[in-house]
Amino acid sequence: MTDQYVLASSSPRRRELMQQIGLSFIVDPADIDESRRRGESPQALVRRLAVSKALTVAKRYSRRTVIGADTIVVQGDAVLGKPGTEQRAAAMLAQLSGNSHDVYTALAVWDGAKERGLVRVAAARVTFRTLTQDEILTYVHTGEPLDKAGAYAIQGRAGEWVTRLVGDKETVIGLPTAALQTLLQHIARSEGR
Repeated sequence: MTDQYVLASSSPRRRELMQQIGLSFIVDPADIDESRRRGESPQALVRRLAVSKALTVAKRYSRRTVIGADTIVVQGDAVLGKPGTEQRAAAMLAQLSGNSHDVYTALAVWDGAKERGLVRVAAARVTFRTLTQDEILTYVHTGEPLDKAGAYAIQGRAGEWVTRLVGDKETVIGLPTAALQTLLQHIARSEGR
């Protein structure tokens, strides 16, 4: 594709995945409030955040196609965001230990030239084996989990803990490329390209 896209995310993982599928893009992260609203379902939350990121950045690029994405980890009724601290990361990992959880990644593609967009939410289910306290603390001290939803990176050391994955691994990483390519094709088709 010869188009240059705008990725409304600072995630290195998302950048790598977009590069792997050959997209030409620039990075301009959105700074939005990611708080969950009262009564908001996890799917509605992740969808709203991806759309908000795309539309916020699109204001700066009126004729470009902007890609917004957001990923959340959900166990039971709890949405596990980025822990930020080692203590919170350890608590999240203890909660995920020996259990299954859901990961949702929303993709929002906004075509500034046509002023229209498309959104898709992808889901995956991940099961971790039971972790020891030492494994959790060793992983937390690497710093890897601090800026990851659910306090882990499946493509990193935590991938060894996964006993079952239902869905696309890229959904868990944060950018399901097949879904993104489908959205971009729909946008391009609607433009008559």
